[in-house]
Amino acid sequence: MTEPSPRLTPQTLQWTRALGLGPLFVRREVLREQQAQPAVEAAEFIATPAAAKPVAQPPKPNRPIPPPRPASSIPITDAARIEAIARMDWDELQAGAQACRACKLGSSRHQAVFGSGSTQARWMIIGEAPGAEEDRQGQPFVGAAGQLLDAMLQAIGLDRSADDPERAVYIANVLKCRPPGNRNPEPEEVAQCAPWLERQVALLQPQLILALGRFAAHSLLGSQAPISQLRGQVHEFAGVPVIVSYHPAYLLRNPADKARVWRDLCFARDLADAATTKEAAATRPE
Repeated sequence: MTEPSPRLTPQTLQWTRALGLGPLFVRREVLREQQAQPAVEAAEFIATPAAAKPVAQPPKPNRPIPPPRPASSIPITDAARIEAIARMDWDELQAGAQACRACKLGSSRHQAVFGSGSTQARWMIIGEAPGAEEDRQGQPFVGAAGQLLDAMLQAIGLDRSADDPERAVYIANVLKCRPPGNRNPEPEEVAQCAPWLERQVALLQPQLILALGRFAAHSLLGSQAPISQLRGQVHEFAGVPVIVSYHPAYLLRNPADKARVWRDLCFARDLADAATTKEAAATRPE
């Protein structure tokens, strides 16, 4: 799929400078991409010997046989927890996330990082997990990565501190607690945190989700494809369009990829503008 080209108007030139880009940089990057050969990703698989199957033992004669487990794959306690979270309002949800101890991260973090921004926002930004500074402040995307995210949002006319739904954003993470040492999230941790994020999306009902980073994209989309394959497409989570791009922390280490993120932002902005126009036309009196 061909990615949309940036619109090089005077306004967008000002925005690109906020991202550390310029029109010559963008054009040269496009030329380099056209000339470059596609990179081949390598993965290393370590085969482990299959464990020996235990020998089945006959049941003891006088021991009662336990009843079968319910057909649902979700344990009863987890199902009740998910149903309770699905009924919470914003205040209850934030208090519940702060008190959550469903996984081991609840005992190692300083505080949960629930989310921030306007609950009337049309855009929702979803990152991966809190870092050390986020864990201390209780806010998502602070520090150098947060400053870069602010520049990225301002480049397309958004502001995390704005109240206007057209300019406001709501920011959250897949995980509400910081993994020790900023290690990768574990599947159980992502699964235990999923109901909090799902309820945030349900309450916010955003017009668009921007997923930043590999774990955010994989968690929302249920895909293990690399970001390079997920970019430039419209995905979906809970009925909401999802655009995937690189995490600001990744861009701090790989600034050359800012050009790609700029095109992702243009793509997301055009998609949101089209949705707004469609909504306005649907509500316009005939």
